[in-house]
Amino acid sequence: MLTEAVFEAPKAAKVMDSLAAVAVFLLLGTLFQPPQAAAFKPLHSDGSLTHREITQIAILRKTAEACRDIAVDQGREFTLPINNKLTVASVRAACSNSYAALSTLSFTLAVALIYRSNAAVDYVYLLTDSPHVDNEAFIEARDIITRGLAAVKASMKQENYNSARVRLGALFHTLQDFYSHSNWVELGFTIPLRNMTRSDLPLNNLAGPKTPTCKSCNGDDCSDNILPEILQQKILTTGYFNLFSFSKPTGKCSHGGIFDMTSRREPTGGINKDTISSQHGFLHNRAANLAINATMEVLEDIRLATNNTAFLRLMGLSQTSVMAFVIDTTASMSDDIAEAKRVSFSIIDSRKGTSEEPSEYILVAFNDPGFGPLIRTENADIFKEKMNSLTASGGGDAPEMCLSGLLLALAGAPPSSNIFVFTDAAAKDSELKSTIEALIESTKSTVNFMLTHSTSFRKRRSVSERQSSSSRAMSQSEIQLYRDLAHASGGQAIEVTKVTLPQATKIIPDTSTSALVTVFQVVRNPAKAENFSFVLDESLSNVTVYVTGDSPVFTLYSPTGVSQSVSEGNGALGSTQNAGNWWRLQISVNQTGQWRISINATSFYTLKVFGQSSVDFLFNFVEYDGNRGDFIPKDSRPLTGGNATLFLSLTGGATVTEVLLVNASGSGAVNGTITAVAGTEYLVTFDRIPEGAFLVQLNGLLIASSMSTRFQRQSPTQQRSSRIIIMSQTQSLIEPGVPFSFNFTVNSTTTAGNYTIRARTNRGFKLSFSGSLSLGIFGSAQGSVTVTAPSNTEFGTDVTLTIEAQAPGGTDFNFVTQSFIVSAASVETSRWYSVSFSMCLSLMALFVSCLYD
Repeated sequence: MLTEAVFEAPKAAKVMDSLAAVAVFLLLGTLFQPPQAAAFKPLHSDGSLTHREITQIAILRKTAEACRDIAVDQGREFTLPINNKLTVASVRAACSNSYAALSTLSFTLAVALIYRSNAAVDYVYLLTDSPHVDNEAFIEARDIITRGLAAVKASMKQENYNSARVRLGALFHTLQDFYSHSNWVELGFTIPLRNMTRSDLPLNNLAGPKTPTCKSCNGDDCSDNILPEILQQKILTTGYFNLFSFSKPTGKCSHGGIFDMTSRREPTGGINKDTISSQHGFLHNRAANLAINATMEVLEDIRLATNNTAFLRLMGLSQTSVMAFVIDTTASMSDDIAEAKRVSFSIIDSRKGTSEEPSEYILVAFNDPGFGPLIRTENADIFKEKMNSLTASGGGDAPEMCLSGLLLALAGAPPSSNIFVFTDAAAKDSELKSTIEALIESTKSTVNFMLTHSTSFRKRRSVSERQSSSSRAMSQSEIQLYRDLAHASGGQAIEVTKVTLPQATKIIPDTSTSALVTVFQVVRNPAKAENFSFVLDESLSNVTVYVTGDSPVFTLYSPTGVSQSVSEGNGALGSTQNAGNWWRLQISVNQTGQWRISINATSFYTLKVFGQSSVDFLFNFVEYDGNRGDFIPKDSRPLTGGNATLFLSLTGGATVTEVLLVNASGSGAVNGTITAVAGTEYLVTFDRIPEGAFLVQLNGLLIASSMSTRFQRQSPTQQRSSRIIIMSQTQSLIEPGVPFSFNFTVNSTTTAGNYTIRARTNRGFKLSFSGSLSLGIFGSAQGSVTVTAPSNTEFGTDVTLTIEAQAPGGTDFNFVTQSFIVSAASVETSRWYSVSFSMCLSLMALFVSCLYD
């Protein structure tokens, strides 16, 4: 799809005139279906099992086993669906009897992250043989698997479950490729080779570098091209693969397929079992089933090395809600700290032992110049102890390191977390705003600011209170930074006095709950009078309306026409409470259908409607080629005005009828074309991406409803588009004390000039990079960021690197966020990838340069 669109460009002929462009054409043709992607393709339509299906089947089976064992230990019954069909929803439902704190959404997110990390290996390691077990790279492939497995266990020990999922998916790809790319199945083996996951066991009977292994295929028939003596002597081999060269050792088997140049050289043909239609596709199902069993063995290894509870955390099944606090500890914050303790301890004590008990606690303190460390624990008593140890001291020069503390929390919390920031001072590190925005978009987390002693409310306080706080009072521009970040995340910037803070902290129990969904939200700045409608469905409970702004006036209307205004504390539709610039209306009327609210304010306002429901959705923008059935999640902003594809997963008994990209300013929406992929997963294509900020809105029907009940959901976090394209390599391993270079490329689609480059890690690791790149109109430039982890960094530490590119004049910026894990093991494979990725970027840059020169 991309190649067709690109080569319709007016200057495509000039590109094709050069030999380099031929390489570019081959590379572009494989970016969305790389040669190795044929290995159990992420998506396939001919009945073949895919990497995604192999991974998900193994995860669901092993997760069901863990839940069954817990049920047996607890003397509970464990029942799978009558048809024994395992899905994310059916396993979660079966596990709910044996493990109280479960979330379909977090389970879906965890499984999706694992299999998407699996699929990403095809793109990350384009030209490297060992991750795909090609070219008889058995030892190197086993090193990848065993190092990855050690990294997973180390990350779990540090409760870095997202990093563990990323590493798990990557090692699964190599493990599964072994059964498709080697001759293990042809040798007649019916059980997995445990030696591929155990570095203490020998890999015996490997083909020597000069041992012939194949003969040419007889026409299209490659069923017997492996030499008889190889089969008789049980000698292990793989196919050779090369995208650019016919070269391979004499007598060796080839991988095979249209992109494998070696398969044209004697001996011709291939031995891969990637799909039913592959040259050894008659063995595809046997290879896929062995890959499933091998994947389950690795999962069992992890489960035995940890415990059932940790294993379910890895799968996202024991995660309900996360309580995450970022707290200013300067001298004036004693009252705020006391209130944060009160409300958090109240939640912990009231929900202990229930399905609403938080599954994880996060605390980051900041002051000036210090901030952190990130404290993350599953133990409520440890969290209480850390909260009790907070003391208010220091400060003096008002601005504090607020965004640095928030950066740690965003990078360390699970995706889609609610984070609460307590401060009464401006941010001293406001230069981190773009990085915070990038992490909000990539993690889809919500940030709520509890701002005390702000300028807006200075006039409402007593003389003594104003005098004691005047040195820390924030200006409107300083408050606006917090508002902007809150609005981008779908959160609130609540401006109160210290006296009224306890009323405002009701937001914490409201939003620190499981199965929280956003029905509707808008931001209006500047304000204008407007009427909004939204749909409430029968799956929703605890529906709440938030309005934040300068003196907002609003009236809520039910589907039957009953109304309640802001001035009514307890009215016909619910109860209203106010603290500072924040209004909370808890709806008590259980009416489904279309509700309406009219609202206005003096300068700005936000509106958010949310509740609890099992019906929700996850989404990622992906690069997708419909012709070849492959996709990979994007880790940066989509291109303004360009077309795009959204991968969407729906939870709960519902079906999708409409997916919209709604402009955050209210100036319109773009409707997508929906294609069902499998079960409750969809691909949604858009012919253009709105300019600026937008929200993803989903409309559909409840399946379990007695009637065709409509439902509506919206993404809480805003997404943004950009006219800058930035690409970088994805997650990897790095060694303590050893510099590692991440390569990236920046392409401009409009503005020429010097682009500002910024790079940061959440761990404060030493970075080296050029602060600018020069680009012409439709130009491209390459850069690199060298990261050095301190030599004493603990094995398994997860690190988030954000690379940003800003257009001249600050008119636009884009970013990529990458995660990697600090490993004590060799990272030779990652270094091989660095070379491969550099080649990829060079070819892409050459292509863009030729196209627009």
